[in-house]
Amino acid sequence: MKKLIKWLARISVVLLILLAGPITTLMAGKSNSNWWNASREPAGTAPDPAAHAPAIVQVYAARAFSWRGAFGVHTWISAKKTNEPEYTVYEVIGWRVRSGLPAVVIHQEAPDRYWFGNKPTILAELRGDGVDDVIDRIDAAARAYPYKNRYTVWPGPNSNTFTAWLGRAAPELKLDLPPTAIGKDWLNAREGHVVAPTPSGTGFQVSLFGLVGVLAGIEEGLEVNLIGLTVGVDPLDLAIKLPGFGRLGGRNGTEPEPPPTTTAQRRQ
Repeated sequence: MKKLIKWLARISVVLLILLAGPITTLMAGKSNSNWWNASREPAGTAPDPAAHAPAIVQVYAARAFSWRGAFGVHTWISAKKTNEPEYTVYEVIGWRVRSGLPAVVIHQEAPDRYWFGNKPTILAELRGDGVDDVIDRIDAAARAYPYKNRYTVWPGPNSNTFTAWLGRAAPELKLDLPPTAIGKDWLNAREGHVVAPTPSGTGFQVSLFGLVGVLAGIEEGLEVNLIGLTVGVDPLDLAIKLPGFGRLGGRNGTEPEPPPTTTAQRRQ
């Protein structure tokens, strides 16, 4: 009995540590409660497609709506081929499944709109020569996504599972999804998918339905995932990764800095 109590006490301590970030974020009020009046205006971080002829791909993340934002972010990818007059946005929206619609949405949209009051951050970007081919692969991967009619907020598959899937199809992005992208580590162990390349394409991960797993990659560093919450360290950026808080240290605290506007690719 004493051993059981000690075991339960240790589990409780681990859970408290993992939930410290989300609880702190929730208490800080970093969430919106009224979706109908939350901003969906463009943030002004994407180039005007009418004035920017070269091809461009951008990966965005914004805190999820309402209390979910204390735990994680919603991610999506936007793309514009050379001389195209508008962007195509690739994302998964969960409420569509409840309405009998596919979760995957591919539509012409402003790429940098606020996600119901939360400003998006650019995670990765490609511009210039060769990007048209990358966009073709992203588009093909989005249309071949095997869970287009499934959505589960936790542990997945969700919007971040979809973005990770696209990242693997376009390793040129070197996509390092933040630790708050809950669902990015979801792999369908029921179908034998336990090992996969990391979303950046620079390493590998092992995961059981996104509930427990380990990830190691040049871009991501080392991450341990427990019950969908990620703890890790990124030696290249001198940053640590914590649930709820996101990235601490590195380039710009908890948020990555915007990418340069003249290079064809950048490392997160």
